Amino acid sequence: MRIKTLSQNKKKVLAYNHFRKGIFAELAPKDSEIILHLLPWMLSVNDPHVPGYIENIGRLWSVFQIDNDREITSREPSFKRMFGIMYEDPLLKHEPSMCWIEGLYTIGSVGSIAQTSRSDCDIWVCVDGSNVDGKALGDLRRKINSIKDWLDQHIKIPVYFFISDVENIRNCRFGTVEGESSGSAQKKMLKEEFYRTALIIGGKIPLWWVYGPEQSKDTDYETFAENVRNGIFAEEYDLVDLGNIESVEYDEYFGSALWQFNKALSHPLKSVIKMLLLKMLLESPREELLCHRLRRMVLEGPEGQFLDPGTFTLQAMLEYYRDLPKERFAFIMECFYLNYDMKLLSGNVSIREKLAGGIFEQNKMERQSIKRLNEFSLWSFQEQSDFGARIFELLRQIYTDISAVKKDVKGEIEPEDLQVMGGKLSACLENKSHKIPIIHKPFEDLTKPTLVFKTDGQIWQVYTEADRPKLIVESPDIIRCIAYVVWNDIFISTEIRMAPNTTSITLQEIINIGKKMKDLFGTSDIAAVPFPRYLESERIEKALIVVNFESAWDADEVGDLWMIYRNNWGELFVRQWDSPDALRDFFHNSSKILQPIDIQYYVQRNSLMYEKIIERTKQTAVKKFHP
Repeated sequence: MRIKTLSQNKKKVLAYNHFRKGIFAELAPKDSEIILHLLPWMLSVNDPHVPGYIENIGRLWSVFQIDNDREITSREPSFKRMFGIMYEDPLLKHEPSMCWIEGLYTIGSVGSIAQTSRSDCDIWVCVDGSNVDGKALGDLRRKINSIKDWLDQHIKIPVYFFISDVENIRNCRFGTVEGESSGSAQKKMLKEEFYRTALIIGGKIPLWWVYGPEQSKDTDYETFAENVRNGIFAEEYDLVDLGNIESVEYDEYFGSALWQFNKALSHPLKSVIKMLLLKMLLESPREELLCHRLRRMVLEGPEGQFLDPGTFTLQAMLEYYRDLPKERFAFIMECFYLNYDMKLLSGNVSIREKLAGGIFEQNKMERQSIKRLNEFSLWSFQEQSDFGARIFELLRQIYTDISAVKKDVKGEIEPEDLQVMGGKLSACLENKSHKIPIIHKPFEDLTKPTLVFKTDGQIWQVYTEADRPKLIVESPDIIRCIAYVVWNDIFISTEIRMAPNTTSITLQEIINIGKKMKDLFGTSDIAAVPFPRYLESERIEKALIVVNFESAWDADEVGDLWMIYRNNWGELFVRQWDSPDALRDFFHNSSKILQPIDIQYYVQRNSLMYEKIIERTKQTAVKKFHP
């Protein structure tokens, strides 16, 4: 590669990075200023007034060449005033013993149309471990932790740091990042995502980015990297070799798809987009890598005309899925539209609409659908839940397609992975006797409705106050209704109402037992259940036995009994019996799933025989474990 070509490529990469920073700045003006400018400055100074100060630090840390970055140095006076520093001497220093942060990069949605109010910011702090000792790395960790504490208090976007050694990245060893795998290899997959989505906050340019298709015809990547290290390109000292990536093995796509499916069970809308991407990659593993295609567009495209990673990936996926049945393709378009917080036809044109609006127009998205989606936050809870159920049906179809190609997967895939994900799918979607089903929410942060409990003959019903005709749940058993709204995280004690009825149950008792259930079982989160649990046999972990909940306050015998219990697979069940003998039979017949467990009890507080009833019920349960 000629020096002139390398220099031109660097300029294009920096222009592209500036374009990405501009997207970040428009979507999050305050947060982007802090992350792009204040953060690298805080990492590069060590003053008692500034977050990240390390007393008795051995060697100072600094982002590479930050003292020559005009965007940072011009802001230093205002940064000093922010922290009450009155002296004029600059805090940025350059010392021979300095420890360098080779590069500071975001990975993921930041600086693209995929960045929304729900996004977080993952930052790779890249260091050369061969040039620093354990004491210096310990100081860096402490410094980063202190800065993170400050960021958590002062910006909206959650920030997570990952200290990464350049040699480990070169060899696709990602430490704690890799620890989030599903058990299958996800090494090159993460590097592909990094190169495709990385935004350079500060430090060196990844060497891979300036090694374009034209250069690969003359020199292979390793020779090029060796030439850079040996100083053949004398002025190009601001490049860092994080390794090449030519292809991603089939089994890595498969492993990544399994892991992403796990996340999709709790965060469906965001993850279904990634699942569609991984399905595309899994079905066409010999195609040119997306990161290669994006790099080629940046280095060979018209001057100053760029696609952000979100728009680029959206375009590639819609081209791939265009031949799907019309209804399914239209629903995928709606998922993209909501996930990216698009607002076409609304008069509020942001950079998202400028960059990606044409794609939705080219794919002929109906105007009525666009206007309807623009009002998604105003949809009733039931309508939003119905949309979530459609997302899960799409996930089920993707899972079926991925499972069908398992027979072709070889290499590092663990045979248990499919069993694990099948278990999670079953726990999330399968109907089982007495099981509390899960409401499929497209977003985590849906507005929780005001709930009304009422009776219709012998049936208990729960509906939202704002949408009375549509029921959330109904059952002859009020305990099951309460468990349903608690487990699905729509139980807010101050937002519970009860219509007049002739039963002995009071609103306060509904609230009391709802709080008890939530304290004991929490709410449904299948993705949080550790993978190994699905390789185990089913067992009950926690149980709440409810006695005489619908009985009169002066009942003195144990009558109706309910047992709410959670198993090790993250499922919640409700059983009901009309006598202690029936409960005792359940314990006797369920020996395979029962071990000594934490059993708690609930009786209405106004019961005259509270202590007596509790004691009799305990005797029924404990005989199973203490004959």
